[in-house]
Amino acid sequence: MHKKKINAMDYAGEILKALPKGILLTTKTDEKVNSMVIGWGTIGVNWSKPVFAAYVRKHRFTKEQLEKNPEFTINVPVGDYDKKIIGICGGKSGRNIDKVAEAGLTLVEGGQVDVPAIAQFPMTLECRVIYAQAQDKSVLGDAILKDFYPEDVEGLAVGANRDEHITYFGEIVDAYILED
Repeated sequence: MHKKKINAMDYAGEILKALPKGILLTTKTDEKVNSMVIGWGTIGVNWSKPVFAAYVRKHRFTKEQLEKNPEFTINVPVGDYDKKIIGICGGKSGRNIDKVAEAGLTLVEGGQVDVPAIAQFPMTLECRVIYAQAQDKSVLGDAILKDFYPEDVEGLAVGANRDEHITYFGEIVDAYILED
């Protein structure tokens, strides 16, 4: 598989449009690869570096993975893709299953990070965490707290729950589109 190099900023609009439908954040530690669906994130420049900022709840398996290996890939669909990938990677925990196998994902070795790209979601940003910050829920408004952080929903629950997010700022160290 060929990696067509791109400037991530040239594709920022496409990446941001894909986010609400779900893109993948992929991690790897101890040879375990895990892909999680994210619907929140942003691309931009921080500290004079191109970055992707991703939000991960504190009880997610992905957070554990990022603590062990602070590298990740962002995997964005281009064209049609199997929607079951979003269902599996967004509705199940990599703590309990092998999402790569269950979703039938094809891994492509990373170039600058030790985390693979996903062939089915070929636009890839390879990122290295340069800063992480836990959200302070005390400064969020009541409507945001009610809709996104309900106190009566356990932190391990999928979707909105009481856990705050950790924002991971990943320096984009490589960007490409996988082509056959």
